[in-house]
Amino acid sequence: MDTPLTPLSPEDRFLFSCSQSVACFNQCCRDLNQFLTPYDILRLKNDLGILSSDFLQKHTSEHTGPESGLPVVTLKPAAGPEQICPFVTPAGCRVYANRPSSCRKYPLARVLSRSRETDTVSERYVLIDEPHCLGKQTDRRLSVAQWIAEQGLSVYNKMNDPMMDIISLKNRLQPGPLDIRQRQLFRMALYDLDRFRVYLSDPENLENPKIGPGKPELTFDDTALLKFGFVWVKAVLFEKKEAVQAQGSF
Repeated sequence: MDTPLTPLSPEDRFLFSCSQSVACFNQCCRDLNQFLTPYDILRLKNDLGILSSDFLQKHTSEHTGPESGLPVVTLKPAAGPEQICPFVTPAGCRVYANRPSSCRKYPLARVLSRSRETDTVSERYVLIDEPHCLGKQTDRRLSVAQWIAEQGLSVYNKMNDPMMDIISLKNRLQPGPLDIRQRQLFRMALYDLDRFRVYLSDPENLENPKIGPGKPELTFDDTALLKFGFVWVKAVLFEKKEAVQAQGSF
């Protein structure tokens, strides 16, 4: 049976509250099928105080997106038949301050779409009404905009949105999966930031006319490095291919 989805505008209000006093507390952390964005991984590995390579090896699995053909990273559940999140405890999430964006949005989902005619991006939200969730049995009513602010979602949305540009560019220029080398570079630049930082310590790996003279703060600032990673992936993996195709059209 499909889960009911109710479209909501930023001003629309919905009923929801989640705490240890709700009977279903922690139930949404089971039967895990948790996709992680590059920014999710950045926040989680820093919360745990480990390198991105170690986080990926210990806590994630990698797949190929059936539509995008790009590497997709999912959170690996703890051992056992219930497929429980490895970070959940009886008292709640032990990485709550840096929990993934999909956890922050719940019970909402965010959908982005791009117009082929105008190239403008539109944003909408839907309310997910899952039978097991009792959070809606409350008097607490708030708007979508209030929920976004309360859950600290704005920075996550801002850091996640560049992936849409990459998916659009990649599918236009190169439908299907990446080759092995492209996959390695994509994974490194967006998911394995600490390894990407080491890679960029070689000046030759920074040379690309499409990237420009700006360099991230490679030593300290992971957020700046990830922003650079999105630019780097577009320039090195796809825009170079676009230039070659354009030359061949004359």
